[in-house]
Amino acid sequence: MQQSSNSLEDIQREEEKVKRSIKDAAKKGQKDVCVILAKELIRSRKAVSKLYASKAHMNSVLMGMKNQLAVLRVAGSLQKSTEVMKAMQNLVKIPEIQATMRELSKEMMKAGIIEEMLEDTFESLEDQEEMEEEAEMEIDKILFEITAGALGKAPSKVTDALPEPEPMGAAAAVDEEEDIEAMQSRLATLRS
Repeated sequence: MQQSSNSLEDIQREEEKVKRSIKDAAKKGQKDVCVILAKELIRSRKAVSKLYASKAHMNSVLMGMKNQLAVLRVAGSLQKSTEVMKAMQNLVKIPEIQATMRELSKEMMKAGIIEEMLEDTFESLEDQEEMEEEAEMEIDKILFEITAGALGKAPSKVTDALPEPEPMGAAAAVDEEEDIEAMQSRLATLRS
């Protein structure tokens, strides 16, 4: 490669000399010398193009050889990895690993199902609490609107015990009978 580059440089230097010689001969009026030198220049240019072509061909061959070397290296690596895989296969018992993987898969599935069930339970509890709070807020809002805020002044929760109802005595029974008679008389007057 280096030799062809040196040859090209030599030929190009000679071409420059020939061009100068053609110019000198043309100044002196020597047509025959100019024709001979021009033919020499044409031959040198053809030689340069042939040198470039052979250089390209040599580069192509060199690249092909490098490619083949790389392929051989890859083949060697593949062969070594195949040997390693065979050794690993002899060391590792495939059926035992498959059984272990199946058991592991089952356990993981069980754990996943249990986790999902727990998450669903906690989510439903949280949703119920949120719904109860929202319902209480809505009830308070409606009662506040209906009672024009009077209910808002009352305490939100009763903490005292309810008062004991008074026993129904004879006086209460008499009052009740009088109320019933009064209502019946009003009803009779309304009918008539």
